[in-house]
Amino acid sequence: MPTDAAHEAIQIIEPTETTETPAWEPTRGANPAVGNPLISIIVPALNEEKLLERTLRCFPPQLRERYGMELIVSDGGSSDATPLIAEQYADAVARHTEPRRQTIAEGRNRGAERARGVLLVFINADTVPKDAQKFLAALQQIAQEDSPNGSRVVAYACPVEIAPEERQLSDRLFHGFFNRYVRFLNAIGVGMGRGECQVIHRAPFLKAGGYDNGMVAGEDFDLYKRLTRLGTIGHRAELMVHESPRRFRRYGYLRVLWEWTLNALSVIFSGKAVSKEWEQIR
Repeated sequence: MPTDAAHEAIQIIEPTETTETPAWEPTRGANPAVGNPLISIIVPALNEEKLLERTLRCFPPQLRERYGMELIVSDGGSSDATPLIAEQYADAVARHTEPRRQTIAEGRNRGAERARGVLLVFINADTVPKDAQKFLAALQQIAQEDSPNGSRVVAYACPVEIAPEERQLSDRLFHGFFNRYVRFLNAIGVGMGRGECQVIHRAPFLKAGGYDNGMVAGEDFDLYKRLTRLGTIGHRAELMVHESPRRFRRYGYLRVLWEWTLNALSVIFSGKAVSKEWEQIR
């Protein structure tokens, strides 16, 4: 991760006709955030035109102003309408422009480079808060009161469910179990946070080095494992999010859980994921 000084340098560089094309390209959206945001919500996206707008509409300008947040989309080089949607709703957009495929870890880090808030919230493009106002109110409280300088809580793991209108019995059973499993791992100090939504104080995020850009999977588990060296992982019911069930519908819970387990064990024992590429489900 770049230092704050490097981040500022990136922001003030103005491209010219002779400047080499950067790996990512920042742009400004239609709804500028408050001047000094407490909260930076970062949405990594790749070819998410079907669901991205639903996610971004959860954070309209009036809520962003009320709770002191900015909305950032980190586009991984989409070939569909994702960048246009992002520019319509977000305060800032970071675009990956290299021909190689960007990892989601890189996408999150790119968004973090643009962020100004003291609290970094990484939420997937197919994920929405259960209650946006309660979600933002909890984030505001965390940003204002739960400072890592006065608390050992450095990050939060958000509980995840499937939205009621799409929920099946298998969804209820799996997520009921897995949310408890995440809390258990954090209680014993292993460190775990679902990648659908992760809430991290800026200072420990930078100190930990951010996400590992080389990981195509398991990067969320890897970061939370490293964050436990700096403090503890907290839980708040108000941070509940609803994710799309599309991956579970395509492959089933057993296969997805098996892949998650293999990647997690590989991260623990070898420091890298088993998966070589994370398949897009659109």
